[in-house]
Amino acid sequence: MGNEKSARIGRLSLWLAMLDEGEEGPVLHQLESLAWRYCQGRVGAMEPQKIVAAIETAAKRHGVVDGGLYRDMHALYHAILEAVHGVTRGQMELGDLLRTAGLRFAVVRGTPYEGPKEGEWIAVALYGTIGAPVRGFEHEAVGLGINHI
Repeated sequence: MGNEKSARIGRLSLWLAMLDEGEEGPVLHQLESLAWRYCQGRVGAMEPQKIVAAIETAAKRHGVVDGGLYRDMHALYHAILEAVHGVTRGQMELGDLLRTAGLRFAVVRGTPYEGPKEGEWIAVALYGTIGAPVRGFEHEAVGLGINHI
């Protein structure tokens, strides 16, 4: 873990998810200089499966993962679940508990380690609000999932 980009895939994905539109220029420049693939988007849901589906769809549509490769989809799925687990504080339920989430997400795929044998990794970051499905009755939440491909 000796170089500048070591173990920064999570940090970059979090920044990308947390920065407002127009503020992410330096992060995008860094991702492009590393030749890492990424996507970002928004999802609001009362069911975790809708969050998973929105992130999977965006990652496939933007070429971050190949939807026909099991290893890509498996790694993405586990990174998403880990991130959702963080946002929901371990209670993977939303609607059943009268909670809703409004989230921005970022998916970043790259090689965060110097050694080429370490291969590619994928990070999913979620940032937004979670709470009662009543405007003003929510708080900020963040989740991060990282998995090897």
